[in-house]
Amino acid sequence: MAAVLRGCRYLVGRYPKHVDFAFVSTRSMASKTQVGFIGLGNMGNPMAKNLLKHGYPVIATDVFPESCKEVQELGAQIVDNPAEVADKADRIITMLPSSPNVIDAYTGPNGILKKVKKGSLLIDSSTIDPAVSKEMAAAAEKMGAVFMDAPVSGGVGAASSGKLTFMVGGAEEEFTAAKELLSCMGANVVYCGQVGTGQAAKICNNMLLAIGMIGTSETMNLGIRLGLDPKLLAKILNMSSGRCWSSDTYNPVPGVMEGVPSGNNYQGGFGTQLMAKDLGLAQNTATNTKTPVPLGSLAHQIYRMMCARGYANKDFSSVFQFLREEEGQ
Repeated sequence: MAAVLRGCRYLVGRYPKHVDFAFVSTRSMASKTQVGFIGLGNMGNPMAKNLLKHGYPVIATDVFPESCKEVQELGAQIVDNPAEVADKADRIITMLPSSPNVIDAYTGPNGILKKVKKGSLLIDSSTIDPAVSKEMAAAAEKMGAVFMDAPVSGGVGAASSGKLTFMVGGAEEEFTAAKELLSCMGANVVYCGQVGTGQAAKICNNMLLAIGMIGTSETMNLGIRLGLDPKLLAKILNMSSGRCWSSDTYNPVPGVMEGVPSGNNYQGGFGTQLMAKDLGLAQNTATNTKTPVPLGSLAHQIYRMMCARGYANKDFSSVFQFLREEEGQ
């Protein structure tokens, strides 16, 4: 019912009284209402662009003004802070680096909840602690708004092409309203359960991703040391049982694939520092649930060491380079 009421709210007051609403689809009308977007980094920027491509007027902000330039040139309205976004839009998407950033964007002095409208739909696509998602949901509920967690998988490439996977947690009756927006940015929008379950799914995925990337890097490095051509080895892996996303889509060895960070000195993509952060979230939840994750723990330590050795801002596939450099020590 809430989702239906929200759809009605988008229509009331925005069009002349003589309009016959029976002849206007809810989707076409909704597409003309403003959507707020907070966080225009490597992921948020292409996500906001895809909303614009689908006809949604976007009101955006970022702590780094230079990050707003591209979407502004495409027609987005830029404001100074999240509170101003909430004052102008009743559907807002946030895409931020960490739990503290999300807490500040929602509950800080210039946060969303300072000016949020009752009935607003707030979708957080950051990867954060599930407990923080639940805290933000409770805070939003007190203000009469709806909060859903919807972290993503797929990386910058999928964000640019609109083929992300969204893992959504929140009230099931709100999922349809959320899916309408998320489908503009992703090929898969999956309902996971109540608030926090989207984050749980994302944390599990990224722990496996880190383990797989380390395994692929070790395997490729060993093969190269044994005299195998890296492109040939990758081809063999990708037609064999060792095949995985890190080997066939995001290979960490420079020169094996085009269009991936390893071919660009590990610039762009998903930063090592962010992977270390996500693995830390996995470790915290594993500790809280008494779940043994020995490989996840080791992956966390490796990515933390990489951050300390100057890899923090490089793509997480730079673990291959890290292992190569470790050979000489």
